[in-house]
Amino acid sequence: MKPHMPKGLIRAIGALLTALALYSLLGFLILPGVALRIANQQLAHYAAVPASIQRIEFNPFSLELTLWGLNIGEPGKEQVGFERLYADLQIDSLWTRALHLADVQLDKPKTSVLFSKDGTLNLTQLFKLPASEPTPADPEAKPFPLRIDRIDLARGYIHFQDLRPSEPIEFLYDKLDFELKHLSTLPEDNADMTLVAIGPAGGQIDWSGKISLVPIASEGSLKITDGKMKAFWPYVRDALPLVLEEGTVSLSTDYKLNLSKETELLLSNTSASIAPFAIKAPDGRPLARLERLDISETSIDLAKQQVIVGKIRSQKLETWAAREADGQLDWQKLFASQPAKPAVKPQAVNAPAAADSPKAEPAAPSKPWQVLLKDVELRNYQVHLADRQVKPAVALEVGPLNLDLKNFDSLNGSPFTLKLDTGVGKQGKLMADGEVNLAPVSARLKVQTRDIDLRVAQSYINPFILLELRSGMLGSDLAVNLKSTEPLAFNVTGKAQVDQLHTLDTLKSRDFLKWQKVMVEGLNYQHGDSLSIDRINLQQPYVRFMINDDRTTNIDDLLIPQPADSTAKTTAGRPAASQDKPLGIHIGGIAINDGSANFADFSLTPNFATAIQQLNGQIGTIDSRQAKPASVDVKGKVDRYAPVTIKGSVNPFDPMAALDIATSFKRVELTTLTPYSGKFAGYRIRKGRLNLDLHYRITKGQLKADNKVVVEQLELGEKVDSPDAVSLPLKLAVALLKDVDGKISIELPVTGDLNNPQFSVMPIVWQTLRNLIVKAAAAPFKLIGGLVAGGGSEDLGTVSFAPGSSELSKDAEGALIKLAGALKERPALRLEIEGTAAQSSDGPLIAEQRLEREYQYNYYKILQRRGDKVPAQASLLEVPEGEKTPLLEGIYRTRLKTQPPAQWKDLGKEERAAKMREGVIKFWAGSDVLLRQLGQDRASSIKDYLVDKGQLADDRVYFIDASLGQAESDGRVITPLHLDAE
Repeated sequence: MKPHMPKGLIRAIGALLTALALYSLLGFLILPGVALRIANQQLAHYAAVPASIQRIEFNPFSLELTLWGLNIGEPGKEQVGFERLYADLQIDSLWTRALHLADVQLDKPKTSVLFSKDGTLNLTQLFKLPASEPTPADPEAKPFPLRIDRIDLARGYIHFQDLRPSEPIEFLYDKLDFELKHLSTLPEDNADMTLVAIGPAGGQIDWSGKISLVPIASEGSLKITDGKMKAFWPYVRDALPLVLEEGTVSLSTDYKLNLSKETELLLSNTSASIAPFAIKAPDGRPLARLERLDISETSIDLAKQQVIVGKIRSQKLETWAAREADGQLDWQKLFASQPAKPAVKPQAVNAPAAADSPKAEPAAPSKPWQVLLKDVELRNYQVHLADRQVKPAVALEVGPLNLDLKNFDSLNGSPFTLKLDTGVGKQGKLMADGEVNLAPVSARLKVQTRDIDLRVAQSYINPFILLELRSGMLGSDLAVNLKSTEPLAFNVTGKAQVDQLHTLDTLKSRDFLKWQKVMVEGLNYQHGDSLSIDRINLQQPYVRFMINDDRTTNIDDLLIPQPADSTAKTTAGRPAASQDKPLGIHIGGIAINDGSANFADFSLTPNFATAIQQLNGQIGTIDSRQAKPASVDVKGKVDRYAPVTIKGSVNPFDPMAALDIATSFKRVELTTLTPYSGKFAGYRIRKGRLNLDLHYRITKGQLKADNKVVVEQLELGEKVDSPDAVSLPLKLAVALLKDVDGKISIELPVTGDLNNPQFSVMPIVWQTLRNLIVKAAAAPFKLIGGLVAGGGSEDLGTVSFAPGSSELSKDAEGALIKLAGALKERPALRLEIEGTAAQSSDGPLIAEQRLEREYQYNYYKILQRRGDKVPAQASLLEVPEGEKTPLLEGIYRTRLKTQPPAQWKDLGKEERAAKMREGVIKFWAGSDVLLRQLGQDRASSIKDYLVDKGQLADDRVYFIDASLGQAESDGRVITPLHLDAE
């Protein structure tokens, strides 16, 4: 018998199958269709743009949900969408009390993030959502429980565009893959995440790590490869006016993020590289160009506000910087030119009135960030500097520049080390090495310079002096110790030198100042206190000094007058720097090696010029804070051959207190002084040499100077017309002063009080010399009288004769012997004898002598006529007294050319003879011819004695025209002698 199923079981199975069929119908067909219709209705209702879902599939048995073809936006311009969304719901969601999805897949998701010009975000405009009351946050609220085993986003597409910047920003990632495993909103659950995004313009993003939603936390690694800076540069350009030419950045880092309490972000193993990079100004001029910058071994801690950079390596940065004509840096002006954007202040909703709000507490000072740079190496940098404020503009190339920086701490936890090595200009070198501290600022650096071209300073000295720097190289080895900046305190020690300095007077195109080398050794500068130098060595220094025709100097010509600076005169009503302590200057010694100089005086006609060469010597210790004078010992040559020595001591800071300088010039050729002799004395110098010994001593302002001048073989040349020439018998003075060896020795002592502003040395020297010349010319015989033994100051300039006589007395003969000896000591002198007779004294006597000669002459003729024997000449006759009276009558008639008066006929013979004799005597006593003849005879007597007895060369004695003078009180007649120069 066949077993029969219970009817109840059959009905139960049938009901179950019916329910299963209905469940399948509901799950597979009805629910997806209803859900699709409702979803599209809601999208149409709330969406502001076309929006739809193409299809929804649901498997009620496996609980798998698939949505197909979500598109929000205009066809062809969809803003949000995807091709397929798949979700696998797990049944254990019913008892675990958490929504559990085994798998979520999103195929070809597409998103366009678009900001319009006014800042509107497209995503916020896709839906028209009704306003809702804000719900207060519940601090006890827990997140919706959710677990997703796997989320897979494949072949994603993100388009970003921002029209707000001045230049729109747009980039695209069309290959975006994202995978997330074990995502959960349950506490302490972590999800594994992987993201890869690639765009057609480069800049691949690789992101992997773990993420937790409760609390929000994540850790992992992020890598950006070949990111193009142009994608985001408009944001930078709107803040800074920098035009990007090219720029590629790569970045990789490990990170940890935790938002449970406060934002905690830690980046570690961070590295970044920029290669290449170039920016320019809006006008097209280049600003910076970088070959490569690499940053590695870096960490950033947001909580600690600390950045630790392990290594920075950079190569070949080229940059340009200039100071414009208005004094501003071009970079500074560039940033200042950027227009400020108005700040947008958000509107507060339902904010209380400001008057009702409590007074705001001052913000606590924010904790500063700390930046640590452990190891920085910059290589082959090049800086192009320009200064257009000066004329001509200065261009300076700095590079190749290499910089090493180690252990830099922005909070100054410890000093950092600095090493700089760079070229300056074509061949200069600058090196610096040491430690630097930031707070407070201090530094200890060793600085070296080599062959720094000083011509770069040309434009900076142009406003002050008309001088051209032809060459000059600076070298130094210095230690710089910066102690503080407020107040500024530092010291510099070491040595420095300037090689091949050559300056040119641009007015005359002549050398002005130059040297082969100046070495400064043992330099020690204490800012604001002292400058100490152990030694200065001058190698072949040279200077040119000229006096112009208007008595100004070439230095006056070169200096450019500066406008008065009223601000420098007073500060706050008192003189500026009145409180400043004078800088103490100490120089251990100055050595001059093979120096030279040129001196010229164009105020003279002809122009005067001389040269000093072979200057060698030492200047001792100079100290502004000690009264001890510095020793001086310098030797040289004038015009190659004449030696010069300068010895003694001087305090250059207070020469009025103590000075003792002896200067000696030997064998200086006086022909070089012809312009001075012509201007002031009226004569050129034909030949001669000068020996000059000057000894100046100053003690507390009191001057005592001994000037000894020896002139050898001086010969004056032709006379020169000069309005400045003094009226002095210079030729005679020269002959009077010149001894038998051709030397003139003069001592010119000077004393006086230098504290007296009216006191001047040179006028005293000149007046002394003038007085000597005047005195010599006024009393030359007294001067030469002192040249012979026993001469004393006897005046040998006159010879006294007895009335009517031309014979020398014994006294006169003695004086003439002395005069002859003195004239031998002064061979340049010539003697002039002015024979003199006086009518009052000599007249009667020479008349009697003349009458006697007339007797002899007439008697001689009578004897001759008689045929008597006569002597050889009439002057040898003795005329008998008895013969004279008859002769007298004829003499009277012949010589006076007149007859005796008629009244004399009545006189006796003797009385008549007496009258005639008296008439003849009176006639001849007033005869100029006879008086002059006596004067000439007396001059001859003097010359004969000087030549015969005094052994004086006859060609040195001259006669000048005899003169009629006055007799002395005792009747004697003086014959004056004169001296003249040959």
